[in-house]
Amino acid sequence: MIGQLFRRRSAPPRIEGSIPAGQRIYAIGDVHGRLDLLDTLLGSIHADDARRGPAQSRIIFLGDLIDRGPSSAQVVDRAMEITAGPGNCQFLLGNHEEVFLQAMAGDLKALAFFVRIGGRETILSYGISETEYRDSDYPALHALLVERVPESHIAFLNSFEDLIVVGDFAFVHAGVKPGQALADQRTSDLRWIRREFLDHNDGFEKIIVHGHTITEQVEVRSHRIGLDTGAYSSGKLTAMGFEGAERWVLDTAG
Repeated sequence: MIGQLFRRRSAPPRIEGSIPAGQRIYAIGDVHGRLDLLDTLLGSIHADDARRGPAQSRIIFLGDLIDRGPSSAQVVDRAMEITAGPGNCQFLLGNHEEVFLQAMAGDLKALAFFVRIGGRETILSYGISETEYRDSDYPALHALLVERVPESHIAFLNSFEDLIVVGDFAFVHAGVKPGQALADQRTSDLRWIRREFLDHNDGFEKIIVHGHTITEQVEVRSHRIGLDTGAYSSGKLTAMGFEGAERWVLDTAG
């Protein structure tokens, strides 16, 4: 499992991709409940955007806002706030949101799995105490979640997308299945795929920008870019900016 989650950095090759003129994209990797890092990174993005001059700017979150870190509920609140504001934001549904939504819908097997993959921290972030969590079986824990998680959060997470295409880039949470057209990708692959995608060395229909698999630094290859730098444990939340054929990195490690 550890070997699947963490991969070493490879030497960055040149990428021949661009987005349409007049647009500027900031793609943010997996936040995983780190509101502190998200607020810091959003501040850096806003400052960077202002320095670069006029453009149609957009932020794309690559999924997994929740779990593992201590402030998942608060991250969802912040995401809803910036969506309601003047900024232009889009959100991809990560595998952790998928399991959370299944658990909230009453799937107790999904709830058990959710707890195992970092959901305990999400549960506590919604005001469920350690004592309540410890003393509850899964039906009781589900009842507590239904009571404490705002319906607006569930509706917001259910609105997330699976695939966003901008110019020569396709933004997804986990990756894509090699040999399959983007229009024919299964959501299970877009949210969960790992080894088959990561070990694929040929091109895709678009250059894939993804999170899901942790690397120490941004992983740049000719056919894909990985932006999950393990924020919940490393303290480094990363974004990449895109404008024309230019790309740059912003992160909370300075």
